[in-house]
Amino acid sequence: MCHDADSRPPGPPDPTSVAASGPIRLTSDDGATFPAFAAEPTAPNGASVVLLPDVRGVHLFYRDLTVRFAEAGFAAVAIDYYGRTAPSDERDGDFDWESHLPRVQPQEVTADVRAAASHLRARHRGAVFTVGFCFGGGQSWRLAAASELGLAGAIGFYGLPQPARDVAADIGAPVLMLLAGADVATPQAEFDELAAQVTAAGAEVEMAVYPGAPHSFFDRSHTDWTEACDDAWRRILAFTTRHAAGNDS
Repeated sequence: MCHDADSRPPGPPDPTSVAASGPIRLTSDDGATFPAFAAEPTAPNGASVVLLPDVRGVHLFYRDLTVRFAEAGFAAVAIDYYGRTAPSDERDGDFDWESHLPRVQPQEVTADVRAAASHLRARHRGAVFTVGFCFGGGQSWRLAAASELGLAGAIGFYGLPQPARDVAADIGAPVLMLLAGADVATPQAEFDELAAQVTAAGAEVEMAVYPGAPHSFFDRSHTDWTEACDDAWRRILAFTTRHAAGNDS
């Protein structure tokens, strides 16, 4: 799974400056506190994002990516999955995510995203989206069925389809699927089945498959897959712009 070498966010930075960024702690509905990383845009674009990382949690890449979203005008928060089980907030290369990941429960992820969304909404009006990667990608698509979150859309990179397939009949928020054409973790047929289920539920689904791109191409191999990474970023911006219109929750 997602545990290769570090890399930087793809593409050149947006000239929009960042008002503030840094680690924060959030409190979930169950009273659990967990680490997160927040970035505030100087010039808000009217939308916010909750980033759901891969299995590494709030790793350096996701802190950088949170700032990248703020540079583009989004209020952004990246959440960590391990606040209930890990004694430290450190998520460097030595973090033993394998011992913690099996203890992460879907309802906890939902509650933690709710806490992050509430944090964002307390500071900004406008649409809230989830953007997830690998483990977080599957969770992001699943949350498209969580109507209580009021998401304007759910974006996922090469996530596991099963979490969303389990709740596909309830999916109401638009879904964006950004997929690796050479993903060895999941056959394309499973993504196609999920897309068909989302469509059958009456929700919009957009899918982009990047031929030859490996699993985790966006956060691992962007120097080799610059065109795919840039296209994925453009699709995120277009998707959020389209679905933020008229949504000021």
